[in-house]
Amino acid sequence: MSLDTPLSTGSKAAEIDAHIIDVLRHRVGKDERAAKPHDWFTAAVLTLRDAVIDRWMESTRRTYDAEGKRVYYLSLEFLIGRLLRDALSNMGLTREMEKALAAHGFDLAALEELEPDAALGNGGLGRLAACFMESLASLDIPAYGYGIRYVNGMFRQRIDDGWQVELPETWLSHGNPWEFDRRESAYRIGFGGEVVDKGDGVEWRPAEQVEASAVDTPVVGYRGKRVNTLRLWTATALDPIRLDAFNAGDHVGALLEEARADALVRVLYPADSTAAGQELRLRQEYFFTAASIQDIVRRHAQYAGDVRTLHEKAAIQLNDTHPAVAVAELMRLLVDIHGLEFNEAWEVTKKTVGYTNHTLLPEALESWPLPLFERLLPRHMQIIYAINSRVLREARKAGLNDAAIAAISLIDEHGERRVRMANLAFVGAHSINGVAALHTDLMKTTVFADLHALYPTRINNKTNGVTPRRWLQQCNPGLVSVIKDAIGPEFLEDATKLADLNALADDAHLGERIAEVKRSNKVALSNHLKQLTGVRLDPDALFDVQIKRIHEYKRQLLNLIETVALYDQIRSHPERDWVPRVKIFGGKAASSYHNAKLTIKLANDIARRVNSDPAVGGLLKVVFVPNYNVTLAERIIPAADLSEQISTAGMEASGTGNMKFALNGALTIGTLDGANIEIKDHVGDDNIVIFGLTADEVAHQRGNGYNPRAIIEASKELQQAINAIASGVFSPDDRDRYKALMGGIYDSDWFMVAADFDAYHTAQRGIDRRWEDQAAWRASAIRNIANVGWFSSDRTISEYARDIWGV
Repeated sequence: MSLDTPLSTGSKAAEIDAHIIDVLRHRVGKDERAAKPHDWFTAAVLTLRDAVIDRWMESTRRTYDAEGKRVYYLSLEFLIGRLLRDALSNMGLTREMEKALAAHGFDLAALEELEPDAALGNGGLGRLAACFMESLASLDIPAYGYGIRYVNGMFRQRIDDGWQVELPETWLSHGNPWEFDRRESAYRIGFGGEVVDKGDGVEWRPAEQVEASAVDTPVVGYRGKRVNTLRLWTATALDPIRLDAFNAGDHVGALLEEARADALVRVLYPADSTAAGQELRLRQEYFFTAASIQDIVRRHAQYAGDVRTLHEKAAIQLNDTHPAVAVAELMRLLVDIHGLEFNEAWEVTKKTVGYTNHTLLPEALESWPLPLFERLLPRHMQIIYAINSRVLREARKAGLNDAAIAAISLIDEHGERRVRMANLAFVGAHSINGVAALHTDLMKTTVFADLHALYPTRINNKTNGVTPRRWLQQCNPGLVSVIKDAIGPEFLEDATKLADLNALADDAHLGERIAEVKRSNKVALSNHLKQLTGVRLDPDALFDVQIKRIHEYKRQLLNLIETVALYDQIRSHPERDWVPRVKIFGGKAASSYHNAKLTIKLANDIARRVNSDPAVGGLLKVVFVPNYNVTLAERIIPAADLSEQISTAGMEASGTGNMKFALNGALTIGTLDGANIEIKDHVGDDNIVIFGLTADEVAHQRGNGYNPRAIIEASKELQQAINAIASGVFSPDDRDRYKALMGGIYDSDWFMVAADFDAYHTAQRGIDRRWEDQAAWRASAIRNIANVGWFSSDRTISEYARDIWGV
């Protein structure tokens, strides 16, 4: 039954109702009286999925008929969140589904809560990939996303006595009604073994193999214009059980190969602090990349024939360094399997591949111990040596000195020899893009300075964006309704039309209506957090939010130290008119990242002390939200008044949370880092609060004897706050718990917490004064909403399509 026919809302709802009942009986196996809420949820998803499938097949046929070029987006993460609300909204069937379910006594919003967040990502990298996939479909660009179907994701975060505890995600425990097994799309992925000479070439004979099998999820674009494919790989052993060993009594050992294959798709970012962890990470990255490249080349050979034209029909985009081995794998297929000469294969590879860099942190650029890489991927190591030889000869011919040539080399010869994956991605791609203007400029002068000197036309900027469908239309319907009343619905199609709000920014009535929506969102969030954490919040307080991956460069620690300083001042000066403030933190720390996990504990220790102190009354509350994910972000962001984007300048590539908050009417307090700079340019200096050192000033401080101890001793508030934390005021059960953490600020302070504290503290008190003038605050909020439409991922993808992919 098709749901695409143009019927009235009532008729469409009746059609959906009939379809749900049919699905409930014949695919779920329940009648209406016996069905439980989870059965109705499954029936609703499968009913919607049937409508999506029709668009999916039509989209695929159109691409084949047009012999169009496809985009292939390789990412280790896709943080897609829940899909029911997203797909209903983009298909334009939300009201009809609500009516159909209401007829049986079910609330759509309540059923949506039964859907688990897909555990396919962790932070901004994965959420960006999800936004990009949605925008690709919304812009009618044929695309596949390629990744891993993680069974347990990164981890589910539980907070026990303030400490992060990592538990496995169980999002697949009851199956996933959105996905389709594609057994015909299965590939053997090899590891180890040897490379043998065949006379006319070489052959890699792996010592072990696993099978990668595709599982597809439809990605629906706005108004169902196109449905693209998210293809995730699952792994199985070629022989799932060794019966001889099993029958001999080795029941566990007989399943070893299946367990090794299963480990590839169990966990995102397994801890790499051990040799075994490093090997598993490399295996994971090669597994999904090799399966994806084989699938792309197979599709092209099947429909276009000549692999020499691959770049004309395929644009492969590497989302950060994790899939960089794609360069060597594509070369292997073109040379060893399809018989191209090395030079010809190299030209095809470079024309086909693009690389997006997301970080300037050296540890995130990925390099592998050469012995490990060569043992697992011996043929790829040969290819990398051959590529390196070509590149280094080019560098020598171009007149680069020995230091530059050493920096360009794909092999790091300093100490333990390592394979540099970012360098491999750079030399094997025709386009290397940063994700914010500052980040792109720093790429040219820091991590890729010498490669940029050799290939000066390759680096370009594509500032990140977020999909306005999920991050405005779906998560904040009350605000959308107010905006539609003010300027009409055109912004739903083109987010830059939000600029029409600028003319109404000082309109008192509009400001009041937007403030009413904000307060309603804060009430809803307060109720949710009360259930989740037990902390009672005042929705009339200023909601000050920092929700993101826990990392020292993102400086949750700066925020927490300033929170302690504010706490001290409120207690010391009760006579002042303090602005009530709620500090909301959320985010996960990598399981092996000690300081990040200690920061989470500190946040919870501060919260326990502050929230139970009658001296501050309702003037300050601190809450750490456990297991931060997409669904929680959709609740928190519409309720935020202040967005904390306070990374050390020069260290955040872009950020996308900053865009989501501003789009929902929060003001930003931040450094001149990442996309904050461009947000400032768009919303205006008066509608954002900027503080702290610039990237150049940070570099200057680090290079000229930065002395954090002197800064701390010269700042009364900072010294008192740090000493209170270090001495155990917030950790009476372990007085030395934070001694080393605070000592690190005194002794080195790489992330410039001390250097920026006074400016940050002053900026926060300026925020208090702004908040007291609610009319001016609302006007600034409106100007933020009005001027961040440019940060739509539709704009970003349009730039990729025009400048990089040629689609």
